Amino acid sequence: MAPATPVFADDSGAWSVAPSAGGGTRPAKDGRPYFYGEGTPGSVLEDTLTVTNPGSKPRTVELSGADADNTRGGAFSLERGRPKDTGSWITFAEREVKVPPRTRAEVPFSVSVPESAAPGDHPGAIVAREGGRDAGVRVHLRVSGPTLSALTVERVRAAGGRISYDVVNRGNTVLTPRLTVHAEGVFGPLLDRRPRTLPVELLPGRRVSLTEPWKDAPALDSVEVTLTVTAAGGAHGKATASARFVPWGAVAGVAAGVLGLVAAGVWFLRKRSAHGREGTATTGDGPPDEPEQGVTEPELAGVGTAEGEQL
Repeated sequence: MAPATPVFADDSGAWSVAPSAGGGTRPAKDGRPYFYGEGTPGSVLEDTLTVTNPGSKPRTVELSGADADNTRGGAFSLERGRPKDTGSWITFAEREVKVPPRTRAEVPFSVSVPESAAPGDHPGAIVAREGGRDAGVRVHLRVSGPTLSALTVERVRAAGGRISYDVVNRGNTVLTPRLTVHAEGVFGPLLDRRPRTLPVELLPGRRVSLTEPWKDAPALDSVEVTLTVTAAGGAHGKATASARFVPWGAVAGVAAGVLGLVAAGVWFLRKRSAHGREGTATTGDGPPDEPEQGVTEPELAGVGTAEGEQL
């Protein structure tokens, strides 16, 4: 589904929808960018949508309401399926609007806030469909009552040249978080990024998964990463995670070299031991069951000890 932002008429002659500007020849471009309303539970809010058809053919546009949502990365989107919140509270004077060529139609609609509606922000959208094309206008609705701005940062992890984390809106207002990143290593600070606004419009109750690049992460260190997020209304969240950076490729190479040296040492000692046994078998001056004078039991015991030390 297309993003819930106004789609204005352009040189291609495409139809468009936008909040009514109350007059003028180009209300879609010169008027309000979205609908905004605030009311108590049980109230009914009214407004008007403008559908503009600059082309040479008549258009029949179908209108509906939709609930807002976040993509996994935090962008504004629309929920699929039947709306249950703001989208279900919208009623149009006409759901199908016939717009003649080179004209525009004004369509009244109302938003009926239920008695049970929770205080806070209830973002939604009006969606128009015609000829396989969708266009939308945002509806920023706030239900009167106590508001809470609260968020948390969770699941922080540093690996692979990036820091991954989740930001969760725990309040009832739409938030635009700001992020601060700090990393401390064994020998001091490694990363200290000043607060910056995230490209996120975090809806109440939503969770988004984000990443922060860290191209100059250490190759060998024990690190503590701290993320701090803030937003308007006093929202504040902080989380810390520990990470160990180890150059596993280099470690594997050293281990392979050590194993090679050990294997070579074992081979050398076994060959030396076998050579000693051959010398004992070929000596015939003494009794066959007694060791030769030059090859004694202490020497054989010494070879065994040396082999044990190298292993």
